[in-house]
Amino acid sequence: MVLFQNMTTVTIYTTLTVIVLLWYAGKANPFRIGGHFLRELATSRSYLLHFVALLGILFLNKIELTVEQKYFQNTADYAGFFQSIEGSFVSNLQHTFENPILTTVLAFIYVVVFQSLLITSIGVYTFKDTTKRMFYATCYAIMINYLVAIPFYLFLPVNEVWYHDSSVRFLMLDVFPTFENEYRALSGLNNCFPSLHTSISVTLAVLAFRSGIKRWAWFCGIIAACVIFAIFYLGIHWLIDMCGGMLLGLFASTMGLRLSQMTVRLRTRRIGHIAAARTLTREEAN
Repeated sequence: MVLFQNMTTVTIYTTLTVIVLLWYAGKANPFRIGGHFLRELATSRSYLLHFVALLGILFLNKIELTVEQKYFQNTADYAGFFQSIEGSFVSNLQHTFENPILTTVLAFIYVVVFQSLLITSIGVYTFKDTTKRMFYATCYAIMINYLVAIPFYLFLPVNEVWYHDSSVRFLMLDVFPTFENEYRALSGLNNCFPSLHTSISVTLAVLAFRSGIKRWAWFCGIIAACVIFAIFYLGIHWLIDMCGGMLLGLFASTMGLRLSQMTVRLRTRRIGHIAAARTLTREEAN
């Protein structure tokens, strides 16, 4: 079943999914949550800087793909080494579970729900948390994911399973026939280890459980498990990629939470100093 005709279709599905998830996780009008997000961008310099930094790291990933194509085209491929360790794990899993309906569902989760989790997390944490602790944690954790992964992509290239192993089909093409032309620019063919789909899904799940929003936590946890299954089922990642992604996700979420706590403390202290200075000024004026 063809679900995605092009990236425009992906954008439409993602927008609708984010609206539904904002309503589900935030228990509020999703457009109200969106308005709150825009107000924070306009009124909080700290919020704006963190959001711009998050966008910057996503742009850096795009630059990495350009640099890789220009300067690292002849580097070795370690896919054969990975397969020598784990054998036919991906092939066996795919052949065991392959089903047209499952392919459609998992492709939707891999392409649409995955990125919707990040967008929704930012919106919900902005709306629910006055200290913005979880928003900062999300920004830091996503940046750490990319900063750690990019050097591996440049110096430890590992081709996707379907490209290396002829017994594995790239099932994504059944649902998104133009994937290689439309989506590939966002995800390099040999950018497998560690799996960012795994690491970011795990990161968002850990942060969701730490946020205290139970319904969001359980949803993110279930989707993380589905994404991990999807990377094998669709024929994309090796088992070793997943293991590396799991470790990176746990590390990034832990460090993101620590950095966010530091940020909130510094911000609270700065606001306190400003308030004290204003009070002193008023007293002197009187």
